[in-house]
Amino acid sequence: MKTYGVIMAGGGGTRFWPLSRRKRPKQLLNLSGNDLMICEAYERLSLVTDEIFIVTASSQVEAMKAAMKDVREDHILVEPSARNTSACIGYAAMEIVKKHGDGLMIITPSDAYIRNNAEFARVLKIAARAAEDGKHLVTVGIQPTFPATGYGYIEMEGEGEVRKVLSFREKPDVNTAAAYLFQGNYVWNSGMFLWKASTILEKFEEFLPDLYQHLLLIGESMNTPKEREVLSAVYPDMRSISIDYGIMEKSEDILVVPGEFGWSDVASWDMLEKLHEKDENDNVCVGNVVAVDTKDSVFYADDGLIAAVDLAGIVVAKVEGTVMVCPKEKVQDVKKLVDALKEKKMEEYL
Repeated sequence: MKTYGVIMAGGGGTRFWPLSRRKRPKQLLNLSGNDLMICEAYERLSLVTDEIFIVTASSQVEAMKAAMKDVREDHILVEPSARNTSACIGYAAMEIVKKHGDGLMIITPSDAYIRNNAEFARVLKIAARAAEDGKHLVTVGIQPTFPATGYGYIEMEGEGEVRKVLSFREKPDVNTAAAYLFQGNYVWNSGMFLWKASTILEKFEEFLPDLYQHLLLIGESMNTPKEREVLSAVYPDMRSISIDYGIMEKSEDILVVPGEFGWSDVASWDMLEKLHEKDENDNVCVGNVVAVDTKDSVFYADDGLIAAVDLAGIVVAKVEGTVMVCPKEKVQDVKKLVDALKEKKMEEYL
């Protein structure tokens, strides 16, 4: 069966504001110092398949095409509006079924950092074999290395390379996360999925029938002159729900392949600690930074200078004349600043 990669690249990355903006979202940033996140994601997935689709937002499509010049235009799928991962995955599945006659989907986010690409490819190939066998839904779990409270968890049973999923767990508190780590039968939820396109559409019909009806309308228009018109009319009306809530948590006989390949979910400013070396005071300094008597902080300067004295546990980002400051423990709340700017109609900063 033909294998198709699908990279979900339509998010706004608001927790990385002010570096991440509407027309320059997180996946189009170079956070590692090596390449744009979308380019790194594409290169990794190319180790497993040479047929890769990128699903992106209409507001980002021109920047995406400019960044991914070697990707065929018909392999960049454009969402008319952001409707969460279920709609994104369903759209890609319908594209594959209607235009390519089904196939195995390997779905990955665009904003993860992975240190060991070869091991990543090895694990995905194991998961792909499991997904080809019958109608399994397969996910990849990350072996936890510390009691993380910012990730969802997957409870599993069995031994070997492929195991059965018992349950999905929400982001835990620190004591629960420590218990998961101690028990040894929990992995982090990576947001990577493998299944046949036809199989996931059957799951849509079973668990998300309203979305399935929308997908059918879109599918019927594919390969016709009205395809874009129908997509633009139907897509915004689709229910916004994640694939985890909509399908994965309701399905039985889900398989997970545990892996360890240096994975980090680069969701917020504190995750720069995973991409850059810390100094002797546990600070991450990107750009022109002078930090005196300061520890356990993150600084990012695109130009000019950030100077800090006697601080601890702080994040400071200076981008294009805009400065964002917050406690490191509150980096998840940076998106509240974006919401506040929207309310104040300060569009020039978004």
